Amino acid sequence: MFDKILIANRGEIALRVIRACREMGIASVAVHSTADADAMHVRMADESVCIGPPPSTDSYLSMPAIISACEITGAQAIHPGYGFLSENAGFVQMVEDHGIAFIGPSAEHIRIMGDKITAKDTAKALGIPVVPGSDGGVPDVASAKRVAAQIGYPVIIKATAGGGGRGMKVALDEASLENAFRTARAESKAAFGNDEVYIEKYLQRPRHIEIQVFGDGRGRAVHLGERDCSLQRRHQKVLEEAPGPAITPAERAEIGGICANAMAKLGYRGAGTIEFLFEDGEFYFIEMNTRLQVEHPVTEAIFGVDLVRQQILVAAGAEMEFRQEDLQIRGHAIEVRINAEKLPNFTPSPGRITQYHAPGGLGVRMDSAIYDGYRIPPYYDSLIGKLIVHGRDRPEALARLDRALGELIVDGIDTTVPLFRALLENPDIQRGDYSIHWLEKWLAQMAGPSS
Repeated sequence: MFDKILIANRGEIALRVIRACREMGIASVAVHSTADADAMHVRMADESVCIGPPPSTDSYLSMPAIISACEITGAQAIHPGYGFLSENAGFVQMVEDHGIAFIGPSAEHIRIMGDKITAKDTAKALGIPVVPGSDGGVPDVASAKRVAAQIGYPVIIKATAGGGGRGMKVALDEASLENAFRTARAESKAAFGNDEVYIEKYLQRPRHIEIQVFGDGRGRAVHLGERDCSLQRRHQKVLEEAPGPAITPAERAEIGGICANAMAKLGYRGAGTIEFLFEDGEFYFIEMNTRLQVEHPVTEAIFGVDLVRQQILVAAGAEMEFRQEDLQIRGHAIEVRINAEKLPNFTPSPGRITQYHAPGGLGVRMDSAIYDGYRIPPYYDSLIGKLIVHGRDRPEALARLDRALGELIVDGIDTTVPLFRALLENPDIQRGDYSIHWLEKWLAQMAGPSS
């Protein structure tokens, strides 16, 4: 087992890894920018190293600085958290070339799943159901029209190197295809330096369902059920729950088994998430995230497992502590992402927190790195906390979430808490009857005609 692990991240996910290390008797090293010198992950770690100025490119994305921090502190492994360098195959290769263990999958698997066309081809070869679409990239408008006519409108054009909703455009018919195609290519080029796009069938009212998988890197893999992440704004998730309200036990067993078998064939190591669109009882592969997800706590809650502990174990060459038959769902869990944003436009709201009180009680977990007097820097993601609740069933989890949101106090800045209080009053949310388009339509209705 490792003696010391460096966490190449910040905020609540860095704290999450530090806590797992502490329980396992492993020393932790925090890295930070000058803007994060007083951050909670720096205070909580056993050691800390400043790796650069505030901009991410000069600190949290600086591979040489992070490798140097490992060498200075003697850390034997790096946990990347999520975001930043967590899915950068070049970084993984550099880490391993320096004799440091990477707590995550191999560079090869990150590379395969990082390109959406290669990922789709790989998924298809492994028996995972995929959305009808183009075979690889689409080079021009004429080719796009042929593909769209074959699979049927509406279609969605996506950047092969895309993420976060950038480089994605919907064409409802042939008349709108050319503009959507050119816009998607231009956005992709600007955001990712790569203008290659592909085309898929656009589903009308799908849910976003993701399957949590875990592999030991030696041919054994399991699934830990699904999460429903359909409540999204601009392709960014705001609420996640497990198990999915629309998924039957039979559907779960079938798609979960397919995903676990695929990861076993691939020899996948560590945590991963296979994301699907789900409509009319059918699953369609979107992409695979080769890292820990922001919403992993809801899976931990219903299965009673520590996914970060398991990541560390398999990275050190140890066995997973469970088999598929050991994994039984108990109850229902919901997570809401609390951002420092001003409603209704979701504009960033950095600043000093004058008062903070975390909710507590049975079945409540608050993953956050904020504290009284903490000044949220303007340089990073606006996520300041994740509120996770667990109940015997979905109605109890919803009631517990309502209670916990009422207890939460974050003064001095604006947050998205009022959004969740309003959502909990909506009958569709209470029934679990929503698709990936539901939230944006609801927000537009709330804004009124002037929007």
